[in-house]
Amino acid sequence: MASFRVDFVRDWSLAAACWDKSVHSTAFQQMYWLDAWYRAFDTVAPLIAIVSDVATGQQVALVPLIVRVRNGIRIAEFADCGLTDYNAPILGCCAPTDAAQARVLCQALLAALRRVPDGVDLIRFKKMPANVGGKPNPFALLGRTGSSSLNGNLVEMGDDLDAHSSSIKKMQMPRSWRVFNRHPGATFRVITDRDEALALLDTMDVQQGDRMERLGLRFFLNDDCCGRFYRNLVARGLDAGYVIISALICDEGVVATTLGIRQGADYVLLRTSNAGIKWSSCSPGLLTIERTMAALHKQGVRRFDLSIGNYSYKRRFGAVHVPLTDASIALSWRGLPFMMRDRAAQWLRRYPRLADRVRRACKNAKWIDRIVGVPVFDHEVPTPAARVRIPG
Repeated sequence: MASFRVDFVRDWSLAAACWDKSVHSTAFQQMYWLDAWYRAFDTVAPLIAIVSDVATGQQVALVPLIVRVRNGIRIAEFADCGLTDYNAPILGCCAPTDAAQARVLCQALLAALRRVPDGVDLIRFKKMPANVGGKPNPFALLGRTGSSSLNGNLVEMGDDLDAHSSSIKKMQMPRSWRVFNRHPGATFRVITDRDEALALLDTMDVQQGDRMERLGLRFFLNDDCCGRFYRNLVARGLDAGYVIISALICDEGVVATTLGIRQGADYVLLRTSNAGIKWSSCSPGLLTIERTMAALHKQGVRRFDLSIGNYSYKRRFGAVHVPLTDASIALSWRGLPFMMRDRAAQWLRRYPRLADRVRRACKNAKWIDRIVGVPVFDHEVPTPAARVRIPG
């Protein structure tokens, strides 16, 4: 049985430079995404693990991690901060495919994290898919499939676009297009010019911010870190075809936008916005998504992931749930209360009615948090990804 060596790098650019580019990854573990992320979130402490096979020296996995301190507890987690829908390692060609070897790999990473000089109290891996670029995700074995409160929403079209269009005919997208086309200068475009794409990103921020304000929610995708991340991502990934920005535009201005990422035959929708109630007669949010999917289908995209957040429109597009896995493992006694809290929350999710009762009971019972030392339920706001993708 193979054994694995784990080395840590605290600078993303160094980790990327020494990593073999022939890899298996999700769309979120591409170099464009991770480079933009680590550049934008420059106040966190990177801890990138590079795993290799002891016998052959071949690279097995790159694990893009950070360490954050919360209530004095040092937590190792994926480079995410609410922006990455699917967290996973980048797997090399010799990554293990059987469960036994995968468990050995997991144990090697846990042992290495225990030896980190600064110390790690808790591992908290969230939103892990079962597969990474066609290979099984070894770290998904650390938790239970479906234990995450979030899930993916996948639409697999196949080669027949008309068949999919017929399956969503109740959405009346042809009618919406006709209504939109009555406006002078009405057009749908996939943007290829970098400056125009960055200008549309500004418009998207304004439209989404207005929407969140109407809903009484806080919008922060345009704050210092998030705003810098998206602009870096667009500036570096648009020309390569990794970033896809599309829009409905007419003489009155930008009516709706989408932003997503593409990896081969896979596309993930990240953000969508529209100009408000005035345009509701043509369902601009849904229409922009539908037109984007049709345009990318012509370019060979066959799997459209509408990402996390279970809004009803995703079912209308024919999306099916993709379960994700969370895992919490205490590496010291300080991390035990957090691990117990996380696992209790995961267990409660299996019983929605009971979870709702416990949530209501604990809502105002802050004394429970003080007794156990950690929140019974997370009082953090939901991730921005789950809050702003509401097309109109």
